[in-house]
Amino acid sequence: MKCVICQRGETYLGTGTVTLQRGETTVVFKKVPAQVCANCGEKYYDEETTKRLFQTAQEAAQAGVQVEVREYLAA
Repeated sequence: MKCVICQRGETYLGTGTVTLQRGETTVVFKKVPAQVCANCGEKYYDEETTKRLFQTAQEAAQAGVQVEVREYLAA
């Protein structure tokens, strides 16, 4: 797909790092599957991946986690 940010690059399958914060909780996910722009590096995450990230971060916040770093594991 063409990058909507730079309007020049095409995306390829790669990975990214996502940091989510809620209140006092920060969760960092590494190696998250993404479409990555070859020109500017912008990353695009699909809907299912995004839902899983938000759900996991919510669970961490409810458990009282302050900071957590995880490697993303596909379902």
